[in-house]
Amino acid sequence: MAISAAIEALKDALKALPGVGPKNAQRMAFHLMERNREGAKVIADALNDALERVTSCQRCNTFCETEICEICSSEKRDKQLLCVVETPADLNAIEQVGAYQGLYFVLMGRLSPLEGIGPDKLGFKRLNRLVAENDIREVVIATNITAEGETTADYTQQMLAPYDVAITRLARGVPVGGELEYMDQRTLAAAFKERRPT
Repeated sequence: MAISAAIEALKDALKALPGVGPKNAQRMAFHLMERNREGAKVIADALNDALERVTSCQRCNTFCETEICEICSSEKRDKQLLCVVETPADLNAIEQVGAYQGLYFVLMGRLSPLEGIGPDKLGFKRLNRLVAENDIREVVIATNITAEGETTADYTQQMLAPYDVAITRLARGVPVGGELEYMDQRTLAAAFKERRPT
């Protein structure tokens, strides 16, 4: 059975989404065409609108629709405290907790030599300039606890070492409700390393 070229193009486009392989892309494409054409139109319109309106904050590099995002322009934020994260999703997760009131810088990824992602493909030059040109007293490195996240954190720390700023990392270790027998070795090792007096 010959599939329309437009359906094939839609399937290929859907494979750009994380975690979507050929089978899932086909399932989504057929579902949208068979049962939810109105939903497909809403998705297409929202995507086109986002592509036209969303840009990067000139200060922190996160997604926004203005030159400077709401967080960076807020007078309620501690402008001497800077949290470095990998993605806008990480920034959003920290914001939802509500425990941090400083500013951010979004690298837009993490170092991954195997994928060809080096320092020049991330926001390190902008981060370096931001720290050099502003009165920042502490940089919190909040990269993910993965091999790539740790490499990114180490690189960030080395890059910022010449500046007169405190460089800290998020505490790591056993999560609340976690059982030791189910912890991976890396998490358990980090828990011991980051232990503190009671």
